[in-house]
Amino acid sequence: MRYLHTMVRVTNVDDSLDFYCNKMGMTELRRHESEKGRFTLIFLAGSEDVDAGKANAAPLLELTYNWDPEEYDGGRNFGHLAFEVDDIYDFCDNLQKQGVTINRPPRDGRMAFVRSPDNISIELLQKGEALEIKEPWASMGNTGEW
Repeated sequence: MRYLHTMVRVTNVDDSLDFYCNKMGMTELRRHESEKGRFTLIFLAGSEDVDAGKANAAPLLELTYNWDPEEYDGGRNFGHLAFEVDDIYDFCDNLQKQGVTINRPPRDGRMAFVRSPDNISIELLQKGEALEIKEPWASMGNTGEW
């Protein structure tokens, strides 16, 4: 068995690409539009998975945009997407500076949670060992759900 992708339904392509690509640092590898099916599929790779994504079509995140308006709620029902980052403090600081709410700050130097524009929970994990605990993260409270 080989992991291929995770599919997430999105309601606004521009907002989603801004979040996943501009803020999270992912790269769009391919896109498929189906007029008959009335949907768009956009496949993204993490910054360290671009080569594997191109060569093997995996591991990828598939954003599915259905052209006919639909409301998606309960993004928490999905669970979460998880991404490993080089420096969780720098990554969260960068997201925060771009207006992303850090729902569960990396108080432990290891794990944080944010949400996408479609309310999908995103887990951020520190690569390797946890970083030394430091402020302002250590005393920052949770915001909302994750």
